[in-house]
Amino acid sequence: MNAPNKERLFNSVCLVGRAGQDTEIKYFESGTAKAEVNIAINRGKNKEGTDITDWFKIVFWGRQAEIAGEYVKKGTMIGIDGTIESNNWVDESSGEERSMFFVKANTLRLISTKRES
Repeated sequence: MNAPNKERLFNSVCLVGRAGQDTEIKYFESGTAKAEVNIAINRGKNKEGTDITDWFKIVFWGRQAEIAGEYVKKGTMIGIDGTIESNNWVDESSGEERSMFFVKANTLRLISTKRES
């Protein structure tokens, strides 16, 4: 039996989309790689017939970051499994608290290496 007030929570996301730009990769002094890319996912059209596109920031770490840096270029279709995380900070110029959500990828799947016409 579970202890009272202990909820089982689940944070998982699976996305398939196209890279909006080449992946940006950087290495830390420890040698650990971090890569970031924004992917676009079209979810249909609005009443005027214009595409509705959602953008997601994807963050990779370690060997997957190196793979993403090498293979994920603008237009590449990828699939990822990961978790939604947030980053909070204080803007130095305004002093305002800021936050941003991103997807920390656990799995990277290369679906296509170039955009099809």
